[in-house]
Amino acid sequence: MSKIIRIGTRDSELALWQAKTVQSLLEGLGHKTVIVPVKSAGDLVLNKPIYELGIVGVFTKTLDISMLNNDIDIAVHSFKDVPTLLPAGIVQAAVIKRGNVKDTLVFKDNEEFLSQKEAVIATGSLRRRAQWLNRYPTHTVEDIRGNVNLRLQKLQDNDHWNAAIFAAAGLGRIDKRPEDAINLNWMVPAPAQGAIMVTALEEDEEIRAICAEINHEETEICTTIERKFLNLLEGGCSAPIGALAFIKDEEINFVGVLLSPDGSKKIEVTRNEKLGEHHNLAKFCAEYVIERGGKRLMDDIKRSDRKINIFSTKRLTDDQKLLFHTDVVSDSSDFAKISLNRIHPSVLKKEIQNVIITSKNGVESLTTNYSAAELQFKNIYCVGRRTKRMIEKRIGPVKHASNYAEDLAAHLVEFMDGTEVTYFCSNLHLDTIPKVLGENNIKVHEVEAYQTKYDGKKLDASVEGVMFYSPSTVESYIQKNEAHGVAFCIGTTTADEASKYFKDVRIAKVPTVESVVELVNEFYL
Repeated sequence: MSKIIRIGTRDSELALWQAKTVQSLLEGLGHKTVIVPVKSAGDLVLNKPIYELGIVGVFTKTLDISMLNNDIDIAVHSFKDVPTLLPAGIVQAAVIKRGNVKDTLVFKDNEEFLSQKEAVIATGSLRRRAQWLNRYPTHTVEDIRGNVNLRLQKLQDNDHWNAAIFAAAGLGRIDKRPEDAINLNWMVPAPAQGAIMVTALEEDEEIRAICAEINHEETEICTTIERKFLNLLEGGCSAPIGALAFIKDEEINFVGVLLSPDGSKKIEVTRNEKLGEHHNLAKFCAEYVIERGGKRLMDDIKRSDRKINIFSTKRLTDDQKLLFHTDVVSDSSDFAKISLNRIHPSVLKKEIQNVIITSKNGVESLTTNYSAAELQFKNIYCVGRRTKRMIEKRIGPVKHASNYAEDLAAHLVEFMDGTEVTYFCSNLHLDTIPKVLGENNIKVHEVEAYQTKYDGKKLDASVEGVMFYSPSTVESYIQKNEAHGVAFCIGTTTADEASKYFKDVRIAKVPTVESVVELVNEFYL
C-alpha cells in the first residue's frame, strides 16, 4: 500500500503507547504510518445526528467521529472501553495480542489493612467496587477519577485511603507500576481488559486487509466471548459485570460474574469448551446467570434511583445528552432566557463599516426582521466558530472571528479599519469590548439586539457540577444557589465570573457545548 496509514488515537500517555504498538506492528510489515492524536470532538461536525449512527461510547466517540469524517484511517482503543455495538459504518479490524488481564491493588503503606475490619479503597469502577465489597463487606470504597498518573498522585495525596485499584496492563505499559502493588487474582476483570483493538471503516477493504495481518486470533476469540457475554447480560445498562476467557490445551476456559452495585449479591459462572466447539459458550453462560437471579438483579440495577449529579444551565439537545459518561445523570434548563428586540430601521438605513456580533442571539435578532440584503455590513467581526458559521449562512462573510471577546478586542485595536464600530449586544453583557476599544480611541455604538433575563432555579444537593455558558448563566445560578462542586465553563470570560464564587473552575478546550460535555466526562474518568 503506497499511502500512509493515519492511526487515530486519544492523546493520553497510555493511548499513545497503544497507538505506537500498533504502528510498530504495521511498519514491521512494511507499511508507512503516521500517528494522529485527536484531542477533542467538541467542534467536529457530522452530517447525521450521532444517535442515528450509533455513536455512544464516551471513550471512543472522538475517534469514531474523526473516522467517519475520513480524518483517520484506523483508530486504536483500549478494548474494554469500546461499546459492544459499534457505530454504523465502523468495524473491528484487529485485536492485538493481549497483555496482563489482571486488576492490581496499589497500597499506600503496607498490606496490613487487608486483614482489618475497616479500610478505605479507591476506585472509579463499578465492577471493582462491587467485587471488593463482596469480598470485604466492612470496607469503604471511595471514588477516584483521572488518568493513571493522576490517580497514582491522588492516592499519595489522600491521607485516609489505604489503597487504590488499577488495571495491571495500564500501569505496566507506561512503566508506572509501583513496588507496593499486588495483582488481584481473585477479581474477575472487565470483558476484553488488557487488549488493544483497532477499528476501520467497513467500506475500506484495503485497510481492513492490512489490519487482518496484525490480528491475534487467540485474543480475538477470547475477547469476542467475553464481550458477547457482556452484551447478552447488559441490555444497555451499566452494571458490575466481569468476564475472562483463556485458551489452554486446546480448550477455552471461561469465568463470568454479575454483582449488585453494593457487592451483597453475586452470581458466578464457570465453563470449559473445546476450541472449535465454543460458539455458544457466551450464550450458555449468560443464560445460566439470568436463570439464577441475574434478570431480577439487572432489573433492580436499571430501576435504581440515580440522582442528578450534573446540571447544565442551558437546555441540552438529545444528541448532546448522549455524549455524557455513563456515570453522569444530567438535567438542564435555560437559566438565561432570551427575548429578541426589534432593531429600529434607522440603525440599518445605510452601510455600516464595522460590525461586532458576539452570539447567535444577535444574529437571530438581526435576521428575524431584516433580509441579508437589508443588512449592509462592510466588515463583520464575531466571537465563536458557530456564530461565524451562522453569520456567513444568513448574512454574509465574516472578516475575522475570535474564540473570546478579549481576543477579538485586541484584534480590532490592531487591524480594524476606521475608528467606529457598531456592537449588536444584549442588555446584559461584559464591558470587555467597549472598554478595550474605548481606551484605544475607537468609538463603540451599542445596539441592544436582544434581552437576557435570569430564570434560574434551586438545584438539588446531589449536583456535583454545573455547566455554564456565559457570565449571565453564572449570575442567574447564584441568585438561587450556593456555589459548591465544580463549575464547568465554556470559556475564559464565563470562568472569570464563576471564579468569584466557585473554588474549582474548569474551562473547555474549545467554546462549544460539546466541549463542555467532554470536560464533564474527563471529571468522571
